[in-house]
Amino acid sequence: MADDAKAEAARPRPESSQEEEEDWKEAEGDVAEVDRAAPNGAGEAQVPTDRPIRVYADGIYDLFHFGHARSLEQAKKLFPNTYLLVGCCNDELTHKYKGRTVMTEDERYESLRHCKWVDEVIPDAPWVVSEEFLDKHNIDFVAHDSLPYADASGAGKDVYEHVKKLGKFKETQRTDGISTSDIIMRIVKDYNEYVMRNLARGYTRKDLGVSYVKEKRLRVNMGLKNLRDKVKQHQEKVGEKWSTVAKLQEEWVENADRWVAGFLEKFEEGCHSMGTAIKERIQERLKAQSRDFGSLLQYESDDYEEEDDEDEHFEDVKE
Repeated sequence: MADDAKAEAARPRPESSQEEEEDWKEAEGDVAEVDRAAPNGAGEAQVPTDRPIRVYADGIYDLFHFGHARSLEQAKKLFPNTYLLVGCCNDELTHKYKGRTVMTEDERYESLRHCKWVDEVIPDAPWVVSEEFLDKHNIDFVAHDSLPYADASGAGKDVYEHVKKLGKFKETQRTDGISTSDIIMRIVKDYNEYVMRNLARGYTRKDLGVSYVKEKRLRVNMGLKNLRDKVKQHQEKVGEKWSTVAKLQEEWVENADRWVAGFLEKFEEGCHSMGTAIKERIQERLKAQSRDFGSLLQYESDDYEEEDDEDEHFEDVKE
């Protein structure tokens, strides 16, 4: 097995993309700082120059997240030509020394295989990295954060104690604000909401592992929540209408004087026009009546003159 591992290590590393090569160059300065600050025990192990440097990182990698990916990225960029091996403990070992996991061992292995920084996944990784394990996989360095991990198996105070003494330990930095424990606590905190959501999606209480009483209570809570949401939506709609009314009222108050002045001006113009029209109509009527009265007077005057002529004629005949 050791010969196979050495043969694998001697294989030329695939050519990386231009973007990855730039990443290596940018990382060289940071790696140098980490190397100087890293507590490597008895001294730094010799760095091979004739082949890819085999770096090993291990862990549980439950609920694989970007904090895991960043630590593996740092391990991958420790050297310009790194072959990164990632060990993942199986379920039996993890449940014995750490506790239950959310994902199964196969799911955790597969998650690691899909991380672009990982070259090889080692299943059933040991809890404590021994010298035999390092030799078996021809590992040059082990990468992990510098916090001492108590050896729950009882073999020592720190699972990386032996690696540090050999000078093969390389420190990586943890990502603040994200961890598997934090994610699990978020789920536990909002557990009822997740169960209600999945009940609404069609899962049974047996699928979700809840009792009959809890299911009924959650369904009642779900109904109350839906009712509250509807009431809130109704209130928002009413609020929008009141907002519209208030806006119109504000607009009316701001423009009332101008609108009233405009109305009075139009009303005054209308009254003036109406008065002028009435006056003209009256004048036309008066003129018409004056013409009719003049005609009547002329007619009566003519009748009077005819009567005078008849009287004169009668007096002549009488004589």
